[in-house]
Order: sequence, then C-alpha cells, then structure tokens
Amino acid sequence: MEVIKTAIDGVVIIKPRIFNDGRGYFYESYSQRMFDELVRPVRFVQDNQSQSTYGVMRGLHYQRMPYAQSKLVRCVVGSVLDVAVDIRRGSPTFGQHVAVELTADNHLQLFIPRGFAHGFAVLSDVAVFQYKCDAFYAPQSEGGIQMLDDGLGIDWRVPRDRAVMSDKDIVRARLCDSDLDFDFNTDYYK
Repeated sequence: MEVIKTAIDGVVIIKPRIFNDGRGYFYESYSQRMFDELVRPVRFVQDNQSQSTYGVMRGLHYQRMPYAQSKLVRCVVGSVLDVAVDIRRGSPTFGQHVAVELTADNHLQLFIPRGFAHGFAVLSDVAVFQYKCDAFYAPQSEGGIQMLDDGLGIDWRVPRDRAVMSDKDIVRARLCDSDLDFDFNTDYYK
C-alpha cells in the first residue's frame, strides 16, 4: 500500500497494491498493521455503505465532541468526488479542502482525520460508497456545513440544477456561520 500526502496534513490517499492476472485482480483493501505503521494508529469500530445515483451529494458531515470520527472511505461501484474540509479552529488550513475522485477502477481510498467535515458527490450513474469510522454514530452529535457554500471553493463537478441533497443538508449553515467546537491545538485531532 502506498500513502500519498495531500495539501492538508493528516488527510492522505491510500493507493493499494493490485495483483492482476487472467482471473481478474486481488488487493488487500485494509490492514490494521500497515495502516498503523504508514498512516497512524486508528481503531475502526463501524463500517457503513451507501448506494446513490448521479448527482446525489451527501455531506458535509461531522460529529461534534466527544464523538468526532476519523474515516477511511472508498468507492466500490462507480465514481464519486470525495471531499474533506478542515474545520479545526486555529488550524493553518482551516476552511481549506482536499478533493479526490474515488472510483471502482482506481481503488483509491481517502483517510479523513477527526476535525474535518466530509462529503461526496456521485459522478457516475450509480455509486456504492463504503467507509470505516473510528467512533460509533451518535445522532445527538451530528453536525454539518453547507456543501454549496461558495466560500469553500469546492467544484463538486455536478451542476447545481442536477444536485440531489437531503432536506437537512440543504439548510445547513455556511462554514463562516457554523458553531464549531474543534480546536486545532487539542491533541485529540493530531
């Protein structure tokens, strides 16, 4: 597995080593030992999967303290644009984002540490998206920021008139109007 650094410290792309032959391909999608050694020690406790059609936009979600989550995400059918936004107050990259196209063909994964809002837009007809979390879902701590906040500068690669979002995600606040409890200087996020 190869770990590719991004413009934001801690957010990394995982590129697996793929073995192809006449039968198809094989790759190790996750190894706790390799992840701990090459990325950071994380104990994932929950796996989630969603299926969506073109134009569906999910996010930008996070969980408030003390239930913040790190995520390891991948697309196993189709293609998505996956985005992580730094929402740690005091961070030198606060408000900046990393965007990566994850596809069933490129097998890339994105690791998103605690203190980031996460979302994705479906670019293919259908996409199946999987993610591992290092904290259980806690509905009382659910939070999010507006995906279409122009201040974030994200090109979701889906025309706004084709975007399909949940009612909850449509009315979320912009980043500059959000009440965030993430502090970059806390060891919890490093």
